[in-house]
Amino acid sequence: MRELCGLYSKEVKNFFEEEGEKPFRAKQLFDWVYQKGMIHYEKMLNLPGHLRALLKEKVALGLLALEKTEDASDGETTKFLWKLPDGSFVESVLISSGERRTVCVSSQVGCPAKCSFCASGKEGLIRNLTPAEIVEQVVQINHYLIQKGERVSHIVFMGMGEPLENYECVIRALKIFIDPELFDFSPRKITISTVGMVPNMKRLMGEGIKVNLALSLHAPNQHIRKKIVPYARKYSLEDVLKASRDYAKFTKRDMTYEYVMLDGINDQKENAMELANLLRGEQCCVNLIPFNPVPGVNLKRPEKGVIEIFRNILTKGGVRSTWRYTKGKDIAAACGQLSLKQKKPLEIG
Repeated sequence: MRELCGLYSKEVKNFFEEEGEKPFRAKQLFDWVYQKGMIHYEKMLNLPGHLRALLKEKVALGLLALEKTEDASDGETTKFLWKLPDGSFVESVLISSGERRTVCVSSQVGCPAKCSFCASGKEGLIRNLTPAEIVEQVVQINHYLIQKGERVSHIVFMGMGEPLENYECVIRALKIFIDPELFDFSPRKITISTVGMVPNMKRLMGEGIKVNLALSLHAPNQHIRKKIVPYARKYSLEDVLKASRDYAKFTKRDMTYEYVMLDGINDQKENAMELANLLRGEQCCVNLIPFNPVPGVNLKRPEKGVIEIFRNILTKGGVRSTWRYTKGKDIAAACGQLSLKQKKPLEIG
Protein backbone atom coordinates (compact mmCIF):
# COMPACT_ATOMS: atom_id res chain seq x y z
CA MET A 1 0.00 0.00 0.00
CA ARG A 2 1.34 3.42 -0.93
CA GLU A 3 1.86 6.05 1.76
CA LEU A 4 0.49 9.42 0.65
CA CYS A 5 2.92 11.65 2.51
CA GLY A 6 5.82 9.76 1.00
CA LEU A 7 4.77 10.49 -2.58
CA TYR A 8 5.89 13.35 -4.81
CA SER A 9 3.14 15.49 -6.33
CA LYS A 10 3.88 13.96 -9.76
CA GLU A 11 3.44 10.44 -8.36
CA VAL A 12 0.06 11.34 -6.87
CA LYS A 13 -1.05 12.88 -10.16
CA ASN A 14 0.02 9.75 -12.02
CA PHE A 15 -2.00 7.63 -9.61
CA PHE A 16 -5.09 9.78 -10.18
CA GLU A 17 -4.61 9.51 -13.94
CA GLU A 18 -4.29 5.71 -13.72
CA GLU A 19 -7.52 5.60 -11.75
CA GLY A 20 -9.34 7.79 -14.26
CA GLU A 21 -9.69 10.76 -11.91
CA LYS A 22 -9.57 14.39 -13.02
CA PRO A 23 -6.25 16.20 -12.43
CA PHE A 24 -7.77 18.94 -10.26
CA ARG A 25 -8.67 16.32 -7.65
CA ALA A 26 -4.98 15.94 -6.82
CA LYS A 27 -4.72 19.64 -6.10
CA GLN A 28 -7.72 19.38 -3.79
CA LEU A 29 -6.05 16.54 -1.94
CA PHE A 30 -2.78 18.47 -1.62
CA ASP A 31 -4.67 21.42 -0.15
CA TRP A 32 -6.35 19.23 2.48
CA VAL A 33 -3.15 17.53 3.58
CA TYR A 34 -0.35 20.07 3.15
CA GLN A 35 -2.19 23.33 3.67
CA LYS A 36 -4.84 22.26 6.19
CA GLY A 37 -3.06 19.35 7.86
CA MET A 38 -5.99 16.95 7.40
CA ILE A 39 -5.18 13.23 7.72
CA HIS A 40 -8.73 11.81 7.51
CA TYR A 41 -10.07 11.16 4.01
CA GLU A 42 -13.67 11.05 5.22
CA LYS A 43 -13.45 14.73 6.21
CA MET A 44 -12.33 15.89 2.75
CA LEU A 45 -15.88 16.66 1.72
CA ASN A 46 -15.13 18.30 -1.63
CA LEU A 47 -13.76 14.96 -2.85
CA PRO A 48 -16.45 12.59 -4.19
CA GLY A 49 -17.32 9.61 -2.03
CA HIS A 50 -15.93 7.03 -4.46
CA LEU A 51 -12.55 8.82 -4.53
CA ARG A 52 -12.36 9.00 -0.75
CA ALA A 53 -13.08 5.26 -0.61
CA LEU A 54 -10.45 4.57 -3.28
CA LEU A 55 -7.81 6.57 -1.44
CA LYS A 56 -8.61 4.86 1.85
CA GLU A 57 -8.21 1.48 0.18
CA LYS A 58 -5.01 2.16 -1.76
CA VAL A 59 -3.14 5.11 -0.22
CA ALA A 60 -2.33 5.15 3.49
CA LEU A 61 -2.70 8.40 5.44
CA GLY A 62 -2.59 9.08 9.17
CA LEU A 63 0.28 6.67 9.90
CA LEU A 64 1.20 8.49 13.10
CA ALA A 65 -1.22 8.12 16.01
CA LEU A 66 -0.80 10.90 18.56
CA GLU A 67 -0.37 9.30 21.98
CA LYS A 68 0.50 12.35 24.04
CA THR A 69 1.52 16.00 23.97
CA GLU A 70 3.46 17.73 26.72
CA ASP A 71 3.83 21.49 27.12
CA ALA A 72 6.97 22.83 28.78
CA SER A 73 6.81 25.48 31.48
CA ASP A 74 8.68 27.87 29.17
CA GLY A 75 5.46 28.24 27.18
CA GLU A 76 7.40 27.81 23.96
CA THR A 77 8.00 24.07 23.65
CA THR A 78 5.63 21.16 23.01
CA LYS A 79 6.67 17.53 22.70
CA PHE A 80 4.62 15.08 20.61
CA LEU A 81 4.72 11.34 21.18
CA TRP A 82 3.63 9.30 18.15
CA LYS A 83 2.76 5.63 17.88
CA LEU A 84 3.79 4.13 14.53
CA PRO A 85 1.91 1.39 12.65
CA ASP A 86 4.28 -1.31 13.95
CA GLY A 87 3.78 -0.24 17.57
CA SER A 88 7.07 1.67 17.85
CA PHE A 89 7.16 5.14 19.34
CA VAL A 90 8.93 8.27 18.16
CA GLU A 91 9.02 11.85 19.39
CA SER A 92 9.10 15.27 17.74
CA VAL A 93 9.17 18.77 19.20
CA LEU A 94 7.55 22.10 18.33
CA ILE A 95 9.63 25.12 19.31
CA SER A 96 8.04 28.58 19.23
CA SER A 97 10.29 31.63 19.16
CA GLY A 98 8.89 34.98 18.11
CA GLU A 99 7.13 34.38 14.82
CA ARG A 100 9.04 31.15 14.17
CA ARG A 101 7.34 27.80 14.57
CA THR A 102 10.05 25.17 14.20
CA VAL A 103 9.38 21.43 14.09
CA CYS A 104 12.22 19.19 15.24
CA VAL A 105 11.58 15.94 13.39
CA SER A 106 12.88 12.44 14.01
CA SER A 107 14.25 10.32 11.18
CA GLN A 108 14.76 6.99 12.95
CA VAL A 109 13.35 4.98 15.83
CA GLY A 110 16.34 5.09 18.14
CA CYS A 111 19.75 6.11 16.84
CA PRO A 112 22.91 4.29 15.74
CA ALA A 113 25.26 7.15 16.69
CA LYS A 114 25.09 6.52 20.47
CA CYS A 115 26.59 9.89 21.44
CA SER A 116 27.53 9.81 25.13
CA PHE A 117 25.22 12.67 26.14
CA CYS A 118 22.12 11.67 24.16
CA ALA A 119 19.11 9.61 25.23
CA SER A 120 18.00 8.71 21.70
CA GLY A 121 20.81 6.24 21.06
CA LYS A 122 20.84 4.43 24.40
CA GLU A 123 19.01 1.44 22.89
CA GLY A 124 20.65 1.72 19.47
CA LEU A 125 18.85 1.82 16.15
CA ILE A 126 15.47 0.08 15.98
CA ARG A 127 14.55 1.02 12.42
CA ASN A 128 14.45 3.83 9.88
CA LEU A 129 11.34 5.95 9.50
CA THR A 130 9.69 5.93 6.08
CA PRO A 131 9.47 9.22 4.15
CA ALA A 132 5.77 9.41 5.01
CA GLU A 133 6.44 8.92 8.72
CA ILE A 134 8.93 11.79 8.60
CA VAL A 135 6.66 14.11 6.60
CA GLU A 136 3.57 13.34 8.69
CA GLN A 137 5.25 14.76 11.78
CA VAL A 138 5.14 18.15 10.07
CA VAL A 139 1.68 17.60 8.57
CA GLN A 140 0.11 16.80 11.91
CA ILE A 141 1.92 19.51 13.88
CA ASN A 142 0.94 21.96 11.16
CA HIS A 143 -2.70 21.00 11.76
CA TYR A 144 -2.16 21.54 15.49
CA LEU A 145 -0.86 25.05 14.76
CA ILE A 146 -3.50 25.94 12.17
CA GLN A 147 -6.15 25.59 14.87
CA LYS A 148 -4.35 28.43 16.67
CA GLY A 149 -3.98 30.55 13.55
CA GLU A 150 -0.32 29.62 13.06
CA ARG A 151 1.76 27.47 10.72
CA VAL A 152 5.05 25.58 10.70
CA SER A 153 7.77 27.94 9.44
CA HIS A 154 10.98 25.92 9.86
CA ILE A 155 12.03 22.27 9.98
CA VAL A 156 15.11 20.84 11.69
CA PHE A 157 16.22 17.22 11.49
CA MET A 158 17.48 17.21 15.07
CA GLY A 159 15.12 14.70 16.67
CA MET A 160 15.71 11.00 17.14
CA GLY A 161 18.15 9.38 14.72
CA GLU A 162 21.08 10.26 12.48
CA PRO A 163 19.38 11.69 9.37
CA LEU A 164 22.18 10.87 6.94
CA GLU A 165 22.09 7.19 7.98
CA ASN A 166 18.52 7.09 6.65
CA TYR A 167 19.65 8.89 3.54
CA GLU A 168 17.17 7.88 0.82
CA CYS A 169 14.11 8.37 3.03
CA VAL A 170 15.32 11.72 4.35
CA ILE A 171 16.10 12.98 0.83
CA ARG A 172 12.64 12.00 -0.38
CA ALA A 173 11.10 13.77 2.63
CA LEU A 174 13.16 16.89 1.88
CA LYS A 175 11.98 16.95 -1.72
CA ILE A 176 8.38 16.65 -0.53
CA PHE A 177 8.88 19.52 1.90
CA ILE A 178 10.21 21.82 -0.85
CA ASP A 179 7.80 20.65 -3.59
CA PRO A 180 5.92 23.85 -4.62
CA GLU A 181 2.68 21.89 -5.00
CA LEU A 182 2.96 20.36 -1.52
CA PHE A 183 4.53 22.21 1.44
CA ASP A 184 6.61 24.60 -0.66
CA PHE A 185 9.23 25.18 2.05
CA SER A 186 12.34 27.15 1.17
CA PRO A 187 15.49 25.01 1.58
CA ARG A 188 16.84 27.88 3.66
CA LYS A 189 14.24 27.06 6.30
CA ILE A 190 15.28 23.41 6.62
CA THR A 191 18.32 22.19 8.56
CA ILE A 192 19.83 18.72 8.77
CA SER A 193 22.04 17.87 11.73
CA THR A 194 24.65 15.14 11.34
CA VAL A 195 27.42 13.63 13.46
CA GLY A 196 29.56 13.60 10.32
CA MET A 197 28.55 10.94 7.81
CA VAL A 198 31.21 12.05 5.33
CA PRO A 199 30.11 9.99 2.26
CA ASN A 200 26.50 11.13 2.59
CA MET A 201 27.48 14.73 3.30
CA LYS A 202 29.15 14.62 -0.12
CA ARG A 203 26.11 12.92 -1.66
CA LEU A 204 23.87 15.64 -0.27
CA MET A 205 25.69 18.24 -2.36
CA GLY A 206 24.82 16.22 -5.45
CA GLU A 207 21.10 16.47 -4.71
CA GLY A 208 21.09 20.19 -5.42
CA ILE A 209 18.64 20.91 -2.61
CA LYS A 210 20.86 23.30 -0.62
CA VAL A 211 19.26 22.83 2.79
CA ASN A 212 21.27 23.99 5.79
CA LEU A 213 23.71 21.56 7.39
CA ALA A 214 24.72 21.53 11.06
CA LEU A 215 27.62 19.39 12.24
CA SER A 216 27.54 17.84 15.70
CA LEU A 217 31.16 18.67 16.49
CA HIS A 218 31.25 18.57 20.32
CA ALA A 219 35.06 18.51 20.60
CA PRO A 220 38.10 20.47 19.38
CA ASN A 221 40.15 17.38 18.52
CA GLN A 222 39.79 13.79 17.39
CA HIS A 223 40.85 12.30 20.74
CA ILE A 224 38.03 13.92 22.75
CA ARG A 225 35.54 13.57 19.92
CA LYS A 226 35.96 9.79 19.79
CA LYS A 227 35.00 9.64 23.47
CA ILE A 228 31.84 11.70 22.97
CA VAL A 229 30.80 10.65 19.46
CA PRO A 230 31.52 6.97 18.66
CA TYR A 231 31.00 7.66 14.93
CA ALA A 232 34.22 9.68 15.08
CA ARG A 233 36.04 6.35 14.95
CA LYS A 234 34.75 5.95 11.38
CA TYR A 235 35.63 9.39 10.10
CA SER A 236 38.51 11.61 11.17
CA LEU A 237 37.90 15.15 12.33
CA GLU A 238 39.95 16.40 9.39
CA ASP A 239 37.71 14.59 6.88
CA VAL A 240 34.51 15.67 8.63
CA LEU A 241 35.55 19.33 8.67
CA LYS A 242 36.59 19.22 5.02
CA ALA A 243 33.18 17.81 4.06
CA SER A 244 31.48 20.51 6.16
CA ARG A 245 33.49 23.30 4.58
CA ASP A 246 32.87 21.95 1.09
CA TYR A 247 29.14 21.91 1.81
CA ALA A 248 29.26 25.49 3.12
CA LYS A 249 30.97 26.61 -0.10
CA PHE A 250 28.33 24.75 -2.11
CA THR A 251 25.43 26.49 -0.35
CA LYS A 252 27.27 29.81 0.14
CA ARG A 253 26.04 29.85 3.74
CA ASP A 254 27.80 29.80 7.08
CA MET A 255 28.36 26.40 8.64
CA THR A 256 26.87 25.69 12.06
CA TYR A 257 28.87 23.61 14.52
CA GLU A 258 26.92 22.18 17.45
CA TYR A 259 28.91 21.86 20.65
CA VAL A 260 27.27 20.19 23.67
CA MET A 261 29.22 21.37 26.69
CA LEU A 262 30.16 18.66 29.17
CA ASP A 263 31.64 19.49 32.56
CA GLY A 264 35.32 18.60 32.74
CA ILE A 265 35.38 16.93 29.33
CA ASN A 266 35.26 19.56 26.57
CA ASP A 267 34.65 22.83 28.44
CA GLN A 268 38.13 23.82 29.59
CA LYS A 269 40.01 26.96 28.54
CA GLU A 270 42.48 24.92 26.51
CA ASN A 271 39.54 23.27 24.71
CA ALA A 272 38.17 26.71 23.80
CA MET A 273 41.56 27.89 22.53
CA GLU A 274 42.00 24.73 20.47
CA LEU A 275 38.50 25.14 19.01
CA ALA A 276 39.19 28.78 18.16
CA ASN A 277 42.38 27.78 16.36
CA LEU A 278 40.56 25.00 14.54
CA LEU A 279 37.85 27.31 13.17
CA ARG A 280 39.71 30.62 12.90
CA GLY A 281 38.97 32.46 9.66
CA GLU A 282 36.03 30.23 8.80
CA GLN A 283 32.56 31.60 8.03
CA CYS A 284 30.75 29.67 10.73
CA CYS A 285 28.91 29.79 14.03
CA VAL A 286 29.47 27.54 17.05
CA ASN A 287 26.23 26.74 18.84
CA LEU A 288 27.12 26.16 22.50
CA ILE A 289 24.61 23.82 24.13
CA PRO A 290 24.84 23.19 27.89
CA PHE A 291 24.33 19.47 28.53
CA ASN A 292 20.72 18.56 29.32
CA PRO A 293 20.48 15.83 32.00
CA VAL A 294 19.55 12.36 30.80
CA PRO A 295 18.59 9.58 33.26
CA GLY A 296 21.35 7.00 33.55
CA VAL A 297 23.99 9.25 31.96
CA ASN A 298 26.74 10.24 34.40
CA LEU A 299 27.57 13.61 32.89
CA LYS A 300 27.12 17.18 34.10
CA ARG A 301 26.65 20.57 32.52
CA PRO A 302 29.29 23.25 33.19
CA GLU A 303 28.60 26.18 35.45
CA LYS A 304 27.42 29.37 33.78
CA GLY A 305 30.73 31.11 34.43
CA VAL A 306 32.66 28.33 32.71
CA ILE A 307 30.51 28.68 29.60
CA GLU A 308 30.99 32.47 29.61
CA ILE A 309 34.79 32.08 29.75
CA PHE A 310 34.67 29.49 26.95
CA ARG A 311 32.59 31.77 24.77
CA ASN A 312 34.80 34.79 25.43
CA ILE A 313 37.84 32.83 24.27
CA LEU A 314 36.05 31.94 21.02
CA THR A 315 35.10 35.59 20.51
CA LYS A 316 38.67 36.78 21.06
CA GLY A 317 39.80 34.10 18.63
CA GLY A 318 37.50 35.49 15.94
CA VAL A 319 34.94 32.67 16.09
CA ARG A 320 31.28 33.62 16.28
CA SER A 321 29.14 31.67 18.74
CA THR A 322 25.65 31.45 20.17
CA TRP A 323 24.63 30.11 23.56
CA ARG A 324 21.51 28.04 23.13
CA TYR A 325 18.82 28.77 25.68
CA THR A 326 17.53 25.44 26.99
CA LYS A 327 13.91 24.90 26.04
CA GLY A 328 11.69 21.99 26.99
CA LYS A 329 14.02 20.63 29.65
CA ASP A 330 11.19 19.93 32.12
CA ILE A 331 9.36 17.71 29.60
CA ALA A 332 12.55 15.99 28.33
CA ALA A 333 12.23 17.79 24.99
CA ALA A 334 15.56 19.61 25.13
CA CYS A 335 18.60 18.71 23.05
CA GLY A 336 19.64 15.09 23.58
CA GLN A 337 16.63 14.17 25.72
CA LEU A 338 14.32 12.51 23.19
CA SER A 339 14.18 8.81 23.97
CA LEU A 340 12.40 5.48 23.58
CA LYS A 341 11.23 5.29 27.19
CA GLN A 342 7.59 4.95 26.10
CA LYS A 343 6.87 1.27 25.57
CA LYS A 344 3.09 1.17 25.66
CA PRO A 345 0.22 3.47 24.69
CA LEU A 346 -0.64 6.26 27.09
CA GLU A 347 -4.09 7.29 28.20
CA ILE A 348 -4.76 10.85 27.17
CA GLY A 349 -7.10 13.05 29.15
